[in-house]
Amino acid sequence: MSRTKLKKLDKLKTMPQVIQPDRKQLLDDNFPVKGNWIKKFQNNNPIILELGCGKGEYSVGLAKMYPEFNYIGIDIKGSRIYSGAEIVNKENLKNILFIRTQIEHLESIFSQEEICEIWITFPDPQIKFNRRKKRLTHPDMLKKYKSILIKSGVVNLKTDSLFLHGYTLGILEQGPYCIIKSTHDVYNREPRDSRLEIKTYYETMFLNNNQPISYLSFSFL
Repeated sequence: MSRTKLKKLDKLKTMPQVIQPDRKQLLDDNFPVKGNWIKKFQNNNPIILELGCGKGEYSVGLAKMYPEFNYIGIDIKGSRIYSGAEIVNKENLKNILFIRTQIEHLESIFSQEEICEIWITFPDPQIKFNRRKKRLTHPDMLKKYKSILIKSGVVNLKTDSLFLHGYTLGILEQGPYCIIKSTHDVYNREPRDSRLEIKTYYETMFLNNNQPISYLSFSFL
C-alpha cells in the first residue's frame, strides 16, 4: 500500500464524517449507532443511503441539492471515502456521513424502516455467473434493503451496464416489486430528473466513450 493511501487511512480515523464500525460489533449485531442515526445527525430528517459510494460524489451532490434529507455513503475502500469526506469537511456539510464497511452488513448497521431511500450508483455488474451473489441487486441483497427501508421506500439503480439493468428487471418481474421507472438512456429522457444529472468521475468517462447510462427505480410490495 502506498504512503499516500496509508496517510489517508490514518486521517480517516480522525474525521467525524466517517464511521468505521468494529467488525465484531457488526457480527454480534451490537453496533451502538444502529437505530440511532437520527441522533447522529441531530435532526429528524429522512435518511437516504448510497451503496458503493466510492468517492462520495453522488451522496455529496444529493446532500447539496436536498438539504432537507440526511445522506449516508457506504464503501469499503477508505482511500475513496476520504475524497468525499474531505469535501464534506471543507464545505461544512452537516447532512452527510460515510461508513467504511462492507455492504453485506447493512442489517447490522440499520434498524427496520430506518432508511427512506437507497441509491446504487455504477456498481460492479459482476457478470461472471459464479459472482452473481455479489451483484447488488441479487435477491439476497434485495431482502436486506427491504428490511431497512420504510414501507414506501425506493431503490434507485444508475448504471452503465445494460447487463445489470436487464438482470435487475428480470428479478423484479419475478417477485413482489413495483417498477417505478426504467430507461436505457437517462440523458435522452423527458422530463429530466435533477437527481440523475449528478455525474461521477466514472460516469463522465462512460459518457465520453458514448456509453448510455441507464436508470431503474423500484419499491417493494
